[in-house]
Amino acid sequence: MVASLLYPRRIEARIAEALSDTPVVLIAGPRQAGKTTLVRQMATESMRYLTLDDELTLLSAKDDPVGMIRSLDRAVIDEIQRAPQLLLAIKKSVDEDRRPGRFLLTGSANVMVLPSVADSLAGRMERLVLLPLSQSELYGNTANWIDAAFEGRLLNVTTHVVGQGLVDTVLRGGYPEAISRTGSRRRTVWARQYLDAIIQRDVRDVASIDKLDQLPLFLRALAQVSGQMCNYTHLGGQVGLDSKTAARYAGVFEQMFLLKRVEVWARNRLKRVVKTPKLQFIDAGLLATLLDLGADEVQKDRRRFGSVLETFVYGELLKHSSTAEGDYRLLYYRDIDMFEVDVVIENASGHLIGVEVKANATVKASDLRGLKKLASVAGDMFKMGVVLYDGTETMPLGDGLWAAPLSTLWGQ
Repeated sequence: MVASLLYPRRIEARIAEALSDTPVVLIAGPRQAGKTTLVRQMATESMRYLTLDDELTLLSAKDDPVGMIRSLDRAVIDEIQRAPQLLLAIKKSVDEDRRPGRFLLTGSANVMVLPSVADSLAGRMERLVLLPLSQSELYGNTANWIDAAFEGRLLNVTTHVVGQGLVDTVLRGGYPEAISRTGSRRRTVWARQYLDAIIQRDVRDVASIDKLDQLPLFLRALAQVSGQMCNYTHLGGQVGLDSKTAARYAGVFEQMFLLKRVEVWARNRLKRVVKTPKLQFIDAGLLATLLDLGADEVQKDRRRFGSVLETFVYGELLKHSSTAEGDYRLLYYRDIDMFEVDVVIENASGHLIGVEVKANATVKASDLRGLKKLASVAGDMFKMGVVLYDGTETMPLGDGLWAAPLSTLWGQ
């Protein structure tokens, strides 16, 4: 994880803040996103470091969780999802000693959805999510695109990335290890081995899967519909799974932070909105690997790049939402008349920013169709609509609508 040492992580201040007043802090996120590097940097000398990737430590955690935790005053425990029974022992310990910053945990799966765990540390633990590196972190910029948009402004581009440069950026993804590799072939090798390792080892920690051999095929099937509404009957049928099992397996991949199910934005009074969630992968580099999409393939067929670019933008916005001052949800909009907006960002007050993603260097009137419909439906709650495109100019398009370069996502 040498690469992540080079880039300050935006979430570091949030972690320090949480440790100052909360007994247990959990840093959740995908494997190899930089969690271990970050917590080891942040841990004080008085904190013992334990990783459950070590077999002896894992054996102790499973056989005598209470004894292990009783022996610790303050500790970093890495990969907590491998022995979730430790969380109940931690609860008992912090109930007896509520000093802040006692336990700093990391988890490569969302342990909070595991049975018996969700409520065990309520009020005692703060959960933060560390995703792969954002472009802002890579460029050393601190501004938050979503916070700025809700203030009514778009960020100024500091580094224009267009054309082939944009393609290369998107296909590279955000994992530190992938970024540290200089060639696309070596990045692809890493990504394939990473996905294999998750399926062969990590999935077992969070789910009982009968047919592990079907998971790689199913993950590839999911990649084909990234950014689209998910039909589990159709998806499962491709690899011999019923719809219920397909939905459960998709949920496992969501627990592993590989993808997210994105809900539709709707007001209760709207009856003409589609209710089906859509799937979005979190890292465009991993998605491109699953789709066997390289720079040469993009040149031959630019249309295949569109869904991966949308995933890239969704991932960047998700990273911004995890470090923003405000509290935001990422949704999408689609109605039965086929009006659609790629990403709808909703703040705690219900105000909205609509984002459309275009792989072209020009913006056409038809690109505004979904945003205009969303604006008319949302009324006063609609604050801004933005078409992010492969260009360099930020231009107003009337009625709160803008065309802006994709490069504003890492602007200042």
